[in-house]
Amino acid sequence: MSIIAALFFLTACNSLPVLDSLSWETVALPTDSTVLDVDFASPDHGWLVGTSSALLETFDGGKSWEQRPLALGDLDYRFSSISFSGDEGWIVGEPSILLHTTDGGKSWSRVSLSTQLPGTPYQVTALGPKSVEMITDLGAIYRTQDEAQHWTALVEEATGATRNINRSEDGKYVAISSRGSFYTTFYPGETSWQSHDRNGARRIQTMGFDPNGNPWILNKGGQVQFSNGFLEDGDYAWDEAFTPGTNKIGLLDLAYRTPDEVWISGGSGTLLCSLDGGQTWQKDSTVEDVPSNLYKIIFVSSDQGFIIGQSGTLLRFIAPPKASA
Repeated sequence: MSIIAALFFLTACNSLPVLDSLSWETVALPTDSTVLDVDFASPDHGWLVGTSSALLETFDGGKSWEQRPLALGDLDYRFSSISFSGDEGWIVGEPSILLHTTDGGKSWSRVSLSTQLPGTPYQVTALGPKSVEMITDLGAIYRTQDEAQHWTALVEEATGATRNINRSEDGKYVAISSRGSFYTTFYPGETSWQSHDRNGARRIQTMGFDPNGNPWILNKGGQVQFSNGFLEDGDYAWDEAFTPGTNKIGLLDLAYRTPDEVWISGGSGTLLCSLDGGQTWQKDSTVEDVPSNLYKIIFVSSDQGFIIGQSGTLLRFIAPPKASA
């Protein structure tokens, strides 16, 4: 970054008001693997997964973590997703792997997957006893209700290579093409993905869903866009795109803690917050010294959240933010 560009970045970022409270704290992890996902079997008992076969467990709500080795041979796995429903949990990753526990993680068993599976398991969602939904990085979606003895395909064809995929609480999916030039959506009850052109000239960085099931977009160059329902043709009605603070910040993820409180994370320790549903934004300066891009925000509940960065970076939510005076 040139000196002029760096000065512009700092000036634009400093133009945002600063939250008048500490909302996140850094958690020391006994690994430098990059964390990729977090989930909890109970408010105190949780697990995180990541690169280099990383599997860590907490019994104090995420304040401290301990590594848990797995006997998986010589391969290093990239565990991309973990999901629990009570004491039953599932892990997926690359090379193609699916792990299952029924005792809160005291023991894990490997579940056989077909060699004809389109793509690599990317995300897993525990739905209840013996029931789980799995999607691959090519957008093939499968569901089982008998502990993975039999699987049902939910889509007739995979969507193809993707940048990332996100799922809403009611089972909708949005997948971004590998180059960010378009996105596809899947709704429960349908059998195919629907393709959508991007809304403007900027390529899509990531997408997800708000608490009402409407999608949001983070575009390249720090641009944010929300949707507010459907048009007559069945496509989403999109609000005007905007850049909170500066168009030079790389924004990487967005998450709702409550219907009104929205967080956005990004490059170089960028962390922004809106307390009014995205109308106005403030920055959280407590994480500016964290030497990491902040890739993913996960709220397990409104009281429990985590932000993931590279090389063992993990932030834990500790208190609701207060607006600056």
